[in-house]
Amino acid sequence: MSAPNRATLWGRILVDELAAGGLEAVCLAPGSRSTPLTVAFAEHPEIDVYSHLDERSAAYFALGRARRTGEPTALVCTSGTAAANFHPAVMEADQARVPLLVLTADRPSELRDSGANQTVDQVKLYGDAVRWDAELPDPEPDERKVRSLRTTAARALSETTGVPPGPVHLNCPFRKPLEPLEVPGDVPDSFAETASGRGRDGPFVETTGGTQTLAADDHRRLLGALEAADRPLIVAGPADPTTLGDLEPAAVTDLADRLGAPVLADPLSGLRFGPHVGREGGAAIDSEGGGDGMRNGKSRSIYGGYDTYIEELPTPDVVLRFGASPTSKPLRHWLRDADARQFLVDPAGAWREATFTATDLLAAEPRTVIDGLLEALGDADGDPDTDHGRPDAGWRARFDAAERRQWEIYDEALSADSLESEPFEGAILASVLSNAPDPATVFVSNSMPIRDTDRFARPRAADLTVLANRGASGIDGIASTALGAGSATDEPLVLATGDLSLYHDSNGLLAVDRCDVDATIVLLDNDGGGIFHKLPIEEFDPPFTDQFKTPHGLEFEDLAGVYDIEFERVTHANFAAAYRRSLEAAGTQLLAVEFDSEANHRRRDALAARVRTAVASDLETAGDGSN
Repeated sequence: MSAPNRATLWGRILVDELAAGGLEAVCLAPGSRSTPLTVAFAEHPEIDVYSHLDERSAAYFALGRARRTGEPTALVCTSGTAAANFHPAVMEADQARVPLLVLTADRPSELRDSGANQTVDQVKLYGDAVRWDAELPDPEPDERKVRSLRTTAARALSETTGVPPGPVHLNCPFRKPLEPLEVPGDVPDSFAETASGRGRDGPFVETTGGTQTLAADDHRRLLGALEAADRPLIVAGPADPTTLGDLEPAAVTDLADRLGAPVLADPLSGLRFGPHVGREGGAAIDSEGGGDGMRNGKSRSIYGGYDTYIEELPTPDVVLRFGASPTSKPLRHWLRDADARQFLVDPAGAWREATFTATDLLAAEPRTVIDGLLEALGDADGDPDTDHGRPDAGWRARFDAAERRQWEIYDEALSADSLESEPFEGAILASVLSNAPDPATVFVSNSMPIRDTDRFARPRAADLTVLANRGASGIDGIASTALGAGSATDEPLVLATGDLSLYHDSNGLLAVDRCDVDATIVLLDNDGGGIFHKLPIEEFDPPFTDQFKTPHGLEFEDLAGVYDIEFERVTHANFAAAYRRSLEAAGTQLLAVEFDSEANHRRRDALAARVRTAVASDLETAGDGSN
C-alpha cells in the first residue's frame, strides 16, 4: 500500500482495516483536519459513503442506519466543535445499544493546550457513553505503529458489536499536509508491503465473540417457576438492534402458547408485528377466547392494547421480561405493584428496570433463554393452552376479552365519521401502522407519537420494522435517524413525527436528496409540545403556554419547499387516501395534519376511561375482578 505522505498512508490503512473487518457504510461531514480519512473512505470501493453538511444530522443518520441493520456505521468529522455535535447521537447509541464507530480528526499533540485555532480536548470526549475509546498513534511509516493501528481498528470495530453493543470512539491526530500531496521521502517505497498488512486475509485481528447462555439447570429452574405459576406472563420491551435480528418471534410465541402465557409486546419489541401474529388487532380466535391457542401455525398470544386496560386485570405471579423498559407507563406501574417473581433477561447482565421490582437478573441472550426453555419443555405434543395444573385456567382468556373489548371501542371511536369534525392524533398513528405496506420500516418520533403508537397500533400479521429513539428518548435527530434507517433497506420508509421534532432536525431533511432516501413523512402538527398537557404544570398558566407548550406558528409547507419535498395539508377525513398515494408514489411527501393538543389530551383520557370501565364491568360480570 503506497501513499504520497504519512497522513494519507494512515487514512488508507485505517479505512482498509475497517473494510476488511466488515464495515459497509460511513457518514462524512466536511472539514479540513479529517481530509486523510475523508479521502480514504471516498476512494474505497467496498464502503458506502453518505455525505452530510451538519455533524449532528450525520451522527443521527449513522445511528438510524446502524439501528436498522444491527451492524456498525462509521462517522467522521473534523476537530473542534464538530466532534461535540456527535455527542447527542452517541448518548442515544449508548443507551439504546446501537453499534456506532466515531472517528474524530484532531490536531497533533504539540498543538494541544496552546491556543491553536480549532483545538479542543477531544481525548475521552464522550466519557462513559462509549464502550471503548482510543487515541491513535501519530502517523509514521513504522512497522510496529502500523500493526498497532490495524489492531486498534479491528478491535474498535468488534467492540461496537460486543456485549452490549454500542458506540466506540477513535481520536485521530493528523499533521499537515492533510491532502494526498507528494512529500518526497515521507513514506519509503519499500514500506508498501508492510503497510498492506503483510499478507493476512481478512481483518488484521479476527475477534470471535461468545454467547451468554444459562446452564441447563438454570433453564429447568426458570421453567419450573413458569410452569408452577397460576398467572405466567411474558413482557417484551423495546429490543436492541442486534436482538431484533436474532430473536425468533415464532419461538417466543411457541413458548407462550405452551405455557398459556400472554405476551405483552411493545411496538418496538419486534413481536407486535410480523407473520407470527395469528390475529389482527387482538381479536381472539373464537368468541369465547378459547380454542387450542394456534390456528394455521400462528399464535394468539400477542397482545398490544394493554396500555389502556392493563391496570384492570389481575396481576401475574411470574413474569419473564426481555428488552428495555416498556414504553407503556401503566404497564410499568402494574408490574411494579405486582407481587410477582420477575425474571429480567439481559445479555450484558445490566439493570434496565427503573422501578426496581425485578427479582432475578438473567445474564444471557434472549434467544438462548427461549431455546433452552423450549428444549426443557421437550417435544411433548398436546394442547398448547394446557394449564400444567394451574388453578387459574382462564388467565389468558381475560386478556383475550380485554383486548377484544378495547379494539371494539377504539374501532367505533376512531372511525372516520366520528373524527371528521375533531381530528385525533391516536387515530392517525393507528392508520399509519394498520395501512403501512408489508414489508415496511416505520420510524416513530418521541413524546406523543410513540405513546400513541403503543396505545393505538394493533398487532398485525405484517412484516413491519418499527423503530424509535427510546434510549435517551430525545426529540433531536428524529428525521435524520429515520432517513438513516431508510438508507439501509429497499422497503418503504414511513416517518411519523411531531412538529417540534421535525423543526428540531430540519437540517436532516437535506439527506432526502443528498443521500437519495425516499420517505412518507406524516407530520402531526399540534403547534408545540402537546405532551406537556400530561403533566401537572398544565394547571399553571403562566408559565405553561409560553415556557412548556411553546407554540411556534411555523408553516411547514415553507420548510418542505426548501428541501424540494412534496407537501400536502390533509384532514383526518382524507388522510388514508393521501397516505396511500404517498406510499405508491416516487420521491418524498410530507403529509401535515393539524390538531388541537389540549382537545386530543382530553380525548385520550376519555377513551382510556371508557375502555377501563368496560373491561372492569366485563370482569365483574364474569365474577373475576379481583387482583
